[in-house]
Amino acid sequence: MTELTKANFAQETASGIVVVDFWATWCGPCRMQAPVLEEAEGAIPALKVCKVNVDEQPDLAGQFKVSAIPTLVFMKDGKIARTVVGYHDFEALEAIVGEISKA
Repeated sequence: MTELTKANFAQETASGIVVVDFWATWCGPCRMQAPVLEEAEGAIPALKVCKVNVDEQPDLAGQFKVSAIPTLVFMKDGKIARTVVGYHDFEALEAIVGEISKA
């Protein structure tokens, strides 16, 4: 998984389907979400997973109006396709990616 900063955000999310995980080290649900995202990145061919630590990148979190974590921002070719908040299991992620890829 790629760690995003303001410097690399646009480049890393410019093409394909990318889920950006806004998280923090102290967040229990974020720690639960991480292995699911790792599994999804390997099992869903169209998906790239990136992470933004909200404590280290508060400007990015503010830009995306992140008020709760984990927040997952699904992007397609550089544009926001969907945003979800809270823990999501593998099947939910797979369904969201399927919907986005058809759009």
